[in-house]
Amino acid sequence: MTKLLIITQKVDSSDPILGFFVRWIEEFSKYTEKLTVICLEKGEYNLPENVKVLSLGKENLNLGSNPSSRSLGFDPRKTRKLKYLFNFYRHIWRERKNYDVVFVHMNPEYVILGWADWKILGKKIALWYVHKSVDFKLRLAEKLADKIFTASKESFRLPSKKVEIVGHGIDINKFSILNFQFSNKLRIITAGRIAPVKNLEMLIESFGILQNSKIDFEARVAGGPITKADKNYFEKLKLLVKQKGLENTVSFVGPISYPQIADFYHEGDIFVNLSETGSLDKAVLEAMACGLSVITSNEAFKNILPPRYFLDQKTPEALAEKLQKLLGENRPNLELRDIVVQNHGLDKLIKKIVSAL
Repeated sequence: MTKLLIITQKVDSSDPILGFFVRWIEEFSKYTEKLTVICLEKGEYNLPENVKVLSLGKENLNLGSNPSSRSLGFDPRKTRKLKYLFNFYRHIWRERKNYDVVFVHMNPEYVILGWADWKILGKKIALWYVHKSVDFKLRLAEKLADKIFTASKESFRLPSKKVEIVGHGIDINKFSILNFQFSNKLRIITAGRIAPVKNLEMLIESFGILQNSKIDFEARVAGGPITKADKNYFEKLKLLVKQKGLENTVSFVGPISYPQIADFYHEGDIFVNLSETGSLDKAVLEAMACGLSVITSNEAFKNILPPRYFLDQKTPEALAEKLQKLLGENRPNLELRDIVVQNHGLDKLIKKIVSAL
């Protein structure tokens, strides 16, 4: 494979959620003569010369930037989506000679939108998908794609002969144990979007139990809310921290950019993840690569982690008990890092995908 087209949501190395994908692009570029990337939005990045990044223009289209459009009866949301759609078809057609294979990252709708053009042009279509959610778009994309890659059995829940389980893609050089920091106080951390699906209220409840048990600890929560529902949830979490008397123990540090997230992990001892995504959470694997012990209730990790790191009973009491049992573990945790190195390293992942394409 010498010419590849990647479709993704955002190309921005500083983005707290999607910044990691710039490293994926860089790794893909090692195996391609030409690499074209089409994204909904672009920001900061520094990529090799054989990489071209094209945006659908979200960074330039600020909703409400043209108030007159409403007064004229236009819906800015519909206008913006039409602009994205126009740019999408314009890019895939203009660049048609610069790619032989299409790799769609996490957005099955692009498989649906581009399928007819790509089939006429004789392009192979691959989809990367890592989530327990199954909707009509995914069902249709599964029929249209030639190949589907996922990180684990739980990360793609449609039965399909097209699926290949390849592990996740963690930059094990960035997320390393070289800068691991030690402390006499137990440091509990978590990172990700602040949303109800993350079950952070249970985490805070467990902190109250630890405090009552006279455990010397501190906790830091990285990430922020996105939707209105997320923001309401965040306010409830802050109120719960106050009600539990944890203001001096628990801190919300806000979103952390991708270049700085490894430093955040290095300042922790135990990473807790109570997410209900049902797929291999990248943040858990990053923390493991940095030598942290982890506790997760995410079912996708049940057959990957030793039992002492998996939370079967989803209660604050059970979580507090798990945290106390891990107090005496050696740091850094080389056992958990090795799981990531052996099965979820970025270099190994990209080689698997490229060879399959």
